[in-house]
Amino acid sequence: MTQKRILIVDDEYDIRAVAELSLKAVGAWQVSTAASGSEGVAKAIAEQPDVILLDVMMPDMDGIATFHALQANPATKSIPVILLTAKAQAAEQRRFAELGVQAIITKPFKAMKLPTQIAAALNW
Repeated sequence: MTQKRILIVDDEYDIRAVAELSLKAVGAWQVSTAASGSEGVAKAIAEQPDVILLDVMMPDMDGIATFHALQANPATKSIPVILLTAKAQAAEQRRFAELGVQAIITKPFKAMKLPTQIAAALNW
């Protein structure tokens, strides 16, 4: 089985660092990170990860705009996206689900369970 590759897009360094450590140590995945939506889109095009973990609330280009940019590009359209959000209200969750994302993981997340949550969402 080939090693899974994941791209984490989050403007908060601490979130990127904790998620990266967990996904490398527990999931044994290759991890790359981006600190903004535009950087995330560029890395997704260049690296073609197996999945993108995308923060919703970011300055400039938020997660929803980033998701739309990924969907608009033929090179990244088929990459599954999992939203990472602190917005846990049912209405917001429904709105995110209606976008066509693969899954939604709420913050704060349990770092040691993150690889399992992602794998379950993708049926890996």
